[in-house]
Amino acid sequence: MDFRAAEQLLAARDPRGAVQLLDEVIAAHPENTAARLLRARAFFASAQLRAAELEFSIVLEREPDNAFAHFALARTYERANRPGPARRHFRLAAALDPQPEYLAAARFDSGG
Repeated sequence: MDFRAAEQLLAARDPRGAVQLLDEVIAAHPENTAARLLRARAFFASAQLRAAELEFSIVLEREPDNAFAHFALARTYERANRPGPARRHFRLAAALDPQPEYLAAARFDSGG
C-alpha cells in the first residue's frame, strides 16, 4: 500500500517522495485522516510550511482532540515565526495530552 511506503520514505528522510505517494492516496480517499496527517508531517519535513499548516488544519477540523496534530501545527507556526498561533496550539496539545514534551512546549514563552 502506498501509505506504508510513504511512511518508510518519510522515515528514510525522503519527505518529497512521501508526499508524492500520499497525493495519490488522498486523491483516491480524501477522507483518510491518517494519510493527511502523514502528508502534513512530510510537508513539514520538506519545509513546505503553508501546505503543512493546511493539512494539519484539515486533520484538526476532523479530529479537534488530536493532541499530536495540535503540537505539530504549533511547531509549523513556530518554524514560520508565528509565535501567537504556535503558543495557542502548544497549549491545546498539552491540555489534551499532558506528556512532558507538550507541557514543556506550552511554556516555551512566558508571555500570553
